[in-house]
Parts: sequence; C-alpha cells; structure tokens
Amino acid sequence: MGIPSELGDKMLVSNKRGFLIASPAEDRKILRTKQCTSEGVRAGFKAASIAFVASAVPTLAAVRMVPWAKANLNYTAQALIISAASIASYFITADKTILECARKNAQLEDALRHNQ
Repeated sequence: MGIPSELGDKMLVSNKRGFLIASPAEDRKILRTKQCTSEGVRAGFKAASIAFVASAVPTLAAVRMVPWAKANLNYTAQALIISAASIASYFITADKTILECARKNAQLEDALRHNQ
C-alpha cells in the first residue's frame, strides 16, 4: 500500500516548479537578489578575515605578556574573543552590503518604472 517510489518521485519533480510560471521581470529580480547575496557573503568573509587577524594578534600577545590575561584567559576565552569579533564583523558587513545592494535595485526598479 502507499505510493510507489517511481510515482512519488514524479510527483516531487512536477511540484517543485509549481503551476505558475515566473515572468521575465521576476526572473531578473531573483537574479539580482542572488547577486546581492553573493556580494554580501564575499564582503562579509573579507571583513571576518580582517577582524580575525585584528583580534587574534592582540589577544594572543596579551596572553603571553600581560599577567592578568595570562592568569585569567584560558584557551576557550581566547577562542571566544577571536570568534566573536569575526562573527560579528561578518554579519554586520554582509547585512550592510545586502541592504545597500537591495536599495540600489529598488532605485533601479523605480527608475525603470518611471521611464516606461
């Protein structure tokens, strides 16, 4: 009983696109959205890399030279300090980049709409 596997596969494949076909304008919007996301990921990765180095060097130097840091910052604390800076810079930069790109796309849509 139940749905045979071949029939179930056909049902899954046919339902992925749905019954509606996207217009060319929607396809362009989707493409621009993907471009914005990839730009945001790239910019976020660059910022996270810079933040990693900028936080790792002083943290590791402090653990070697500052008596308080040597006594109180174990490996976990060091990792948390470095990763928190990297993660925060990634998300902040990616978010700003994606929003800036989306704003440009919205302005482009308005300009195209007014020219027609």
